[in-house]
Amino acid sequence: MVTEQRLQIAKTPVRVPVGGRSLDGELTTPVDAHGVVVFAHGSGSSRQSPRNQFVARALERRRLATVLIDLLTADEEAVDVHTAQYRFDIPMLASRLVTIIDWIGGRKETTGLPIGLFGASTGGGAALMAAAERPQDVGAVVSRGGRPDLAGRALNTVSAPTLLIVGGLDTPVIQMNRDAMRQMHGFVQLEVVPGATHLFEEPGALEQVAELAGKWFARYLQAGVTKPHP
Repeated sequence: MVTEQRLQIAKTPVRVPVGGRSLDGELTTPVDAHGVVVFAHGSGSSRQSPRNQFVARALERRRLATVLIDLLTADEEAVDVHTAQYRFDIPMLASRLVTIIDWIGGRKETTGLPIGLFGASTGGGAALMAAAERPQDVGAVVSRGGRPDLAGRALNTVSAPTLLIVGGLDTPVIQMNRDAMRQMHGFVQLEVVPGATHLFEEPGALEQVAELAGKWFARYLQAGVTKPHP
């Protein structure tokens, strides 16, 4: 693994147009990146999530570009803080991810790079729904403490290799993930992190998430990699 001190990284503030407004984010591109990962944060969170920031830095050390971006506009966030109107609108969040996927394909830094999606909490459902809508573009999905069940009927059309990471003490979410796996026809794997709760706040838990996600994306976000059979 390349050390952070020796890794050359470009950080660029970005704004992705959506419906006459824009989504604010940051594109981080290591030199010789071999893939790009878009983060879909959970309900009530944002691109500033310290957990997603931690995982993003680990992925960048593996020469994966990252896109940390808000899935709501500033006006929508202001409303959502008081009403929670948008945070559980999974189809809308998935459509925003699709817009971002298409936007990535048009940027010179990322054009042609295999795309991965990293979803946290409710963002896991949105990531899987977006992967189902863009099967030729999304090469891999990782869900951290996610709600894949929220992807609904889209689950059985996801073809991207999918890794579901759940805390060992997050019992209800473990069952939700297992139920979702039974509906998925593509290649899917469940990893349970022992002793971890929903937010993976225990010592070493988030490091395990970053390691698992890094290996998954490094394996499947390579040009010409054949998707595994379930």
